[in-house]
Amino acid sequence: MATALRFLIVDDFSTMRRIVRNLLKESGFTDADEAEDGVAALNKLRASKFDFVVTDINMPNMNGFQLLTEIKQDEKLKHLPVLMVTAEARKEDIVAAAQGGAAGYIVKPFTKATLEEKVNLIIKKLEL
Repeated sequence: MATALRFLIVDDFSTMRRIVRNLLKESGFTDADEAEDGVAALNKLRASKFDFVVTDINMPNMNGFQLLTEIKQDEKLKHLPVLMVTAEARKEDIVAAAQGGAAGYIVKPFTKATLEEKVNLIIKKLEL
C-alpha cells in the first residue's frame, strides 16, 4: 500500500523540508525522515530502510546530482526512486536528472497536487 512507503526528504532549507513533509502527509504518506544535505542523506539511506527519496538539487557538501549518482552506484540503494526538486527549471538540469536515473523532477514552488501527482506516477510506474 502506498501509504506504507518511507520517504527521505533532502533539502538544506529546514522550512522546505517541513513543507514537503506536510504535503506528503496530506497526500497520505505519513512516514518521512529528513536530511539537510546529500552527505547526511546517504548516511541515513545506508543505515535505515527507505522507499523513496525527494531531494533538492542545490545544497552544500553534496548536491542532489551527486546524491543521485551515489544512490544509483550503490547496489543496496540503486532501486530507490529519486524525485529531484529545484528552484530552477534549467533544461540541462532536467536532462542531467533524467540521465542520472532520477524518477522525476519538479520545480519550486509547487503545489500539493503537483507533488502528489508526481509521487503517485512514480509509484505506479515502479509498482511500489
